[in-house]
Amino acid sequence: MILGMDVLTFVHTLLSLIGIVAGFVVLAGFFDSTRRESWTALFLITTIATSVTGFAFPFTKLLPSHIVGLISLAVLACACAARYGFRMQGAWRWIYVVSALAALYLNVFVLVAQAFAKVHALKALAPTQSEPPFLIAQTIVLALFVYLGTRAAMRYRPPTMLAA
Repeated sequence: MILGMDVLTFVHTLLSLIGIVAGFVVLAGFFDSTRRESWTALFLITTIATSVTGFAFPFTKLLPSHIVGLISLAVLACACAARYGFRMQGAWRWIYVVSALAALYLNVFVLVAQAFAKVHALKALAPTQSEPPFLIAQTIVLALFVYLGTRAAMRYRPPTMLAA
């Protein structure tokens, strides 16, 4: 059972890190109106898989991580619908940008939380994750994503997508 959990943890973490890297590549594309189709698919698939595998860990009650996972899946559903279903037409363009960046933000939020839980130097600064260093780090991440998301939504003007 322990080996199985180690494999699940490794896969879950790897999916998350791939999703974060791919998400930042997609974000960069928002600023020059490049769709980056393969990176977008990789980002959406790995980020969805990250949230889904999070529910494979044993639990007896609903945890904050489950709530983050459910929110992530909801915004990813919006991103996929806006991107592939509505082909980013009209308001769906900015809905896609905002929902994709919200999903990326949630992955980075969890990355910061895990860093404070697992990296000894950070854990010493915020052992319960309610101390000022943790709150400051998460506030900076949130502010950065609000700024980048606002700028990306204003700048992203991809060529019109043809219906499939």
